Amino acid sequence: MTPLLTKVAWDHPPTAAGYRRLVARRTKWVALLGGSMLVSVVCLRFGLIPQARLAFIVVIVFVVPYVPVVFIAYFRRHRVAAVLRSYPWREHACSYAPRATGIQATIQIPFSETYASAYRLIPFPLDLATIENSHPDRIWFAGDPRFGGVVSPVGGHYPVRAVPDKVPAEGWQGGDDVLASRVGLRRRSGKGTQT
Repeated sequence: MTPLLTKVAWDHPPTAAGYRRLVARRTKWVALLGGSMLVSVVCLRFGLIPQARLAFIVVIVFVVPYVPVVFIAYFRRHRVAAVLRSYPWREHACSYAPRATGIQATIQIPFSETYASAYRLIPFPLDLATIENSHPDRIWFAGDPRFGGVVSPVGGHYPVRAVPDKVPAEGWQGGDDVLASRVGLRRRSGKGTQT
């Protein structure tokens, strides 16, 4: 077991600053997508711009598919804060499984000799190996290995929600189901949440 880096992740000053940046990013996403949708609907409704139909079609094609994801991510940001306030950072080795586009699809983290788990980053895949990361083969993890949590490049300055890619393999000993449920990592059914 790796040693604790802080009592809880939130106590690490770069983590709190990173969370504030996460909230700002998600707020901008909501404002941009919601604002563009609102402007196009108002222009179409009141005929303010003759080309409003074209703008509305463009918004529907390019913006609407992202609206649910962005709004869910915005409202689930509290889960990231709850994990950071409840679990400590632990540093682990990691490996990345890239997609055909080159962006990583999953992060594989070996928690012990006998247990490893793969995680997806949500709401959108990120290349954490290159985001202000001087140690691309290491990752900081806060959470329950069975149900996911928050990962960050070494330093804790870029926290991102990580959910299990598949049903976690058996073999992890320990874990606090009550704490995982309280912070929103575990559902009442005993399975991990996906947002």
